[in-house]
Amino acid sequence: MEKTPQRYFGGLIDVSWQALALPMNFEKNKPRTLWGWAMYDWANSVFSLCIATAIFPIYYQETTPALVNVLGGSVKNTALYEFAVSASFLLIAFLSPLLSGISDYRGNKKNYMRFFVWMGALSCMSMYFFTGPNVSVGILCLMLGTIGFAGSLVYYNSYLPDIATPDRFDRLSARGYSLGYAGSVILLILNLLLIQKPEWFGLQQTGTLPSRISFLSVGIWWLLFSQITFNRLPVVSNNKSGTMGEIIGKGFLELRKAWHIARHDRMLMRFILAFFVFNMGVQTVMYLATLFGKDTIKLTTSYLIITVLIIQLIAIPGAMFFSWLSSKKGNMTSLLLATAIWAGICLSAYFLPEGEEIPFFILGSVVGLVMGGIQSTSRATYAKFIPETQDTASFFSLYEFTEKIGIALGTLIYGLVDHLTHDMRNSVLILMAFFIIGIWLLSRIKDARLKAVKG
Repeated sequence: MEKTPQRYFGGLIDVSWQALALPMNFEKNKPRTLWGWAMYDWANSVFSLCIATAIFPIYYQETTPALVNVLGGSVKNTALYEFAVSASFLLIAFLSPLLSGISDYRGNKKNYMRFFVWMGALSCMSMYFFTGPNVSVGILCLMLGTIGFAGSLVYYNSYLPDIATPDRFDRLSARGYSLGYAGSVILLILNLLLIQKPEWFGLQQTGTLPSRISFLSVGIWWLLFSQITFNRLPVVSNNKSGTMGEIIGKGFLELRKAWHIARHDRMLMRFILAFFVFNMGVQTVMYLATLFGKDTIKLTTSYLIITVLIIQLIAIPGAMFFSWLSSKKGNMTSLLLATAIWAGICLSAYFLPEGEEIPFFILGSVVGLVMGGIQSTSRATYAKFIPETQDTASFFSLYEFTEKIGIALGTLIYGLVDHLTHDMRNSVLILMAFFIIGIWLLSRIKDARLKAVKG
């Protein structure tokens, strides 16, 4: 890895490990801070489960017409949903690197994280007004909610190397995902009771009202529990100011410094490329599996919801298992195993029989096992590559940019194949190819930073 200082703009900008290795102004591994950080997974995962996976996709498909008029043409409603998710992640992919660079320069990434939390939570609450025929309202709220969710994660993930030492990364990352799965299941169960038994909650009206109230509850939950995180995360203040043009320029420079170090770290760049490829498959499955089950396998809504609940519960021990495996065998062994299982999941999904519940349930259980494992291990693996620096948001913006571009491309390709062939099974085969390529790329990563770390 190159460690020779590089100078730009006549020597005004010194880009090196030493230039980025700024002293931390807070103590690492404080239990109160670590739990506060992990609680944001508890707060925001209700969006992933209730909005992105379980309730909203089914509600959207059942209340909107099969063909939706868009810009003078007709688009399949599921394809429009897939395109909306893709566009949301594409936008945040290009926006977050600039914002993270600015936040590193100003030292106020907590404020940026808070902004995206409010955007996402208020968008979920606004879904209350989506009744079905007003498709534009539902799509707009979905996109803004997704941007808020994804944007906040840029700053949330970047706190991991700020508050913990590398020997804690795997366990802490797994703890966060486990809390997220547990919290989201609790709210999903409450919302399902509201939808199935509205009279228990004093509601006389049925129809769309219970589902729309559930969207409202997601925003309230997200906003409420995120305050625990904001109260416990430290504040890094650089006390730097300037005009808007100067601040934006400095933001680009912060990002450029992070990119300069990353591109001279061969193993880090290999990991980023591998993560980009296999994560296209992971995230696309997570966001669109419910539509696949309902549209292609023809499963009932109630059965799909039960399967989603089981997946979330299995994901908790799954995340812990892969954290344990990383500590014993190293991160690459853990990621290779998880990616290989994902490839098998896609192949099995292609052959799932229509209308049969048990095979879908079994496959969903396997998804739950590796879903949390590959996400938490990927986050911890990247954190181990980052040098000691206060510019963690800029470094994690590279990670988030890679992830969001992958989601945007994955859902776009999935939606295009669905739109052109009218069969999601063909889309699933494309996802399997992503995992196979990811396995090959991961197998080329050899780095001492990713070996077993017992602590």
